[in-house]
Order: sequence, then structure tokens, then C-alpha cells
Amino acid sequence: MTFAHDTNAALLAAVALVNSAEEPDTMTMLAQLEAFYVEHGYAGSRAHDSAELESVRALRRPLRELLTSDRDRAAEIVNRMLADHDASPRLVRHDGWDYHLHTIDSAAPLADRIAVETAVAMADVIRADEMSRLSVCAHESCAGIVVDLSRNRSRRFCSTTCGNRVAVAAYRARKA
Repeated sequence: MTFAHDTNAALLAAVALVNSAEEPDTMTMLAQLEAFYVEHGYAGSRAHDSAELESVRALRRPLRELLTSDRDRAAEIVNRMLADHDASPRLVRHDGWDYHLHTIDSAAPLADRIAVETAVAMADVIRADEMSRLSVCAHESCAGIVVDLSRNRSRRFCSTTCGNRVAVAAYRARKA
């Protein structure tokens, strides 16, 4: 199952945001929020202040719940997020991207835009019955989230670092 570009982008951004809460926390400074904003291609207004940073950081827990819930619970969370933010989908083109959905005004606070974009992306995942594309990292001491957008559904680790740690441990165990 291949999702639309905006769905993939929103899922990857949500996972990156949730995983930023893992030790060491990588969302503690405004510069880190700016880097996240740029890396994940968000558009729209920004406050560039500590209140915005804290509202985005506060979103990590509810997004983790959404991304790790079963399909029925995820649907409830998506519906609540969309209702809470009065989402109204519309098709737009901008910045070289063809038509895709925008569901919240670009002047809305960044945390609200992230929540709604994630909810819409998860609506696609739920409708396609592809919840198995979301999981927790297979490394035993990591709680990071994995979004597997590969064709063969082979992604098991949240990062190359976790995958490498498991590979090195297996290598050392074989050599011992």
C-alpha cells in the first residue's frame, strides 16, 4: 500500500516528533523546533517562542497514544482531534507539490497543524487497515516508534542506530 505524499510526510513527521522525547530529548530548544519545521516541510505561521515549543512538546504524548493504539482506539482519537480543531479539508497546491489535503488554516498554531495533519494521515492508515505499519522499535531498550513505509514491511527499528546496536550485539554473541 502506497500512501499519498502528504500522508507519508505527516506520518514521518509525527514519528520524528514522538521519538524526540526518547533519551536524549531532542526537542528542548527553539532551534531544534525550527530544524523539525524545516526538515518536515511544514508551512504556515510560526510564533518562534517558548510557548510554541512547549505546545509542540506537549503533543508528543497524545501522538504516541495515537500511533500505538489499535485501529478502533486510533479512530476515536482521530475523530476527536479533527473535531477539536474544526478541521475542514480542502485541496491545495503549493511549493512545487501537486494537489494534496490541507485541513486546518495555515495561521493556526503549529501544534494544532501538526495534530490535524497527523490525524488526517492516520485516517488514511485506518481506512486502508494498515495499522501494522506502525510499531515500537524492536531494540529491547528502545521505546521509539517505527513507521514502515517499505513495500516488504521489513522495517523493525526506529533508527539506524538501534539496528546497528542489535547487529553488533548479535555479532559479538556469535564471536563469543
